[in-house]
Amino acid sequence: MNFQQLRIINETVRQNYNLTEVANALFTSQSGVSKHIKDLEDELNIELFIRKGKRLIGLTEPGKELVKIVERILFDTRNIKRLAEQFSNYDQGQLIIATTHTQAQYALPPVVTEFKKIFPKVQLILHESRPGEILSMLINGEADIGIATEALENAVDLVSFPYYTWQHAIIVPAGHPLQSLQPLTLEAIAEFPIITYHQGLTGRSRIDQVFAKAGLIPDIAMSALDADVIKTYVKLGLGIGIIASVAFSPRRDETLVKLESEYLFEMNTTFVSVRRNHYLRSYAYRFIELCIPTLTESIIRSGVKPLIDAE
Repeated sequence: MNFQQLRIINETVRQNYNLTEVANALFTSQSGVSKHIKDLEDELNIELFIRKGKRLIGLTEPGKELVKIVERILFDTRNIKRLAEQFSNYDQGQLIIATTHTQAQYALPPVVTEFKKIFPKVQLILHESRPGEILSMLINGEADIGIATEALENAVDLVSFPYYTWQHAIIVPAGHPLQSLQPLTLEAIAEFPIITYHQGLTGRSRIDQVFAKAGLIPDIAMSALDADVIKTYVKLGLGIGIIASVAFSPRRDETLVKLESEYLFEMNTTFVSVRRNHYLRSYAYRFIELCIPTLTESIIRSGVKPLIDAE
């Protein structure tokens, strides 16, 4: 078994058994991919793939077990490269942060600014994605650190640490009728069209649960990926907005008003996550520490989750 065969086995599964795509991804020929697979099956004396004619359509039971081993081998190979880079260029390299738009836009700027002061030679890549994509990037080793509210906390292959807590907030154009209502109620909010996040993003499920518990069906007139888009359409008078409170700035959003509504919504927690056994450069640990000062490299390696203060 050689390293190219391991890569082909892994890529074949990743490309849903499409050998043309496998060949393109590995810059080789389809016939070469097929030969490597057949040679490996002959060497191991087992069939790894289920076939329909000349097409591969799935994995046999031995194939499923082999893929798990191959993923670990390839993952550790990348770790070896990172280890070498750590000692040859301790303050240079690349750090990939997979995160949502909300975190990249509103939570991370002070962290990134401080990090770049300390490590100016490190290329920092902020990959803005949905929570499910962030999880996949961490699992596949395509990102070093993931930061999101959804999807990460209970993933068995990750070690996740609470970053900060936050709540949703109601925003309206200045002069909106809800400004004069004290205290604000869910019933009053439900009388207006609502603009908020897409399903699966920035605590949207918590918003739906709050209304459902109150026996209300809100009019979700629009949904968007990020708070900036939501605020744009609230300013146009198309509805009231429900956004993460961290996304509102009185100075920047001077034509909007954030209403006192925190008591209506439950707390959300954003997590910083890394894959178990993923080799991190020293500056990656420093980035996490800038996010969560109570964390040290030894704590991160142990997977012990520290307590955080509610904000």
